[in-house]
Amino acid sequence: MTGGTFTIRIQAPLATVWGLVADLDTHSSWSPHTYTVEWISGEPNQVGSRYRSVGWIPGDKTHTNEGEITERVEPTRFALKAQDDGWFIDEFDLKAVGDGATEVSFTLTFPKMKGMKALAVPILFPLSGKPDIRKRMDLLKEKAEAG
Repeated sequence: MTGGTFTIRIQAPLATVWGLVADLDTHSSWSPHTYTVEWISGEPNQVGSRYRSVGWIPGDKTHTNEGEITERVEPTRFALKAQDDGWFIDEFDLKAVGDGATEVSFTLTFPKMKGMKALAVPILFPLSGKPDIRKRMDLLKEKAEAG
């Protein structure tokens, strides 16, 4: 399966980083591309709540999908799934690492791809997806460290 785990150390308290990660409405502030979220049902950012997002993917600047918050363990774990030809799983794990710093690990798991996507995604993800995720993590770091 395509995906991976991306980890970054942020010189900010766990509570500050948690406030950015566990609130989908803030994700646009640390995205390198335009990203919006609309809540469809449930209490925003709580387990079981559903959302619709519009954002960039390679070849589509306004890609729409729907998802659901699947896990929330404050202040250390936030997970969601997004439907797009299968379920994509996004998992954020946070831990305090001393000196007021926080380590964030983001894991993205792709669904099993079929057809042309099965051939294209393993080539495109390392070229476009991984650099994009690293940029997002760097922007999260900048945002959290700026307070």
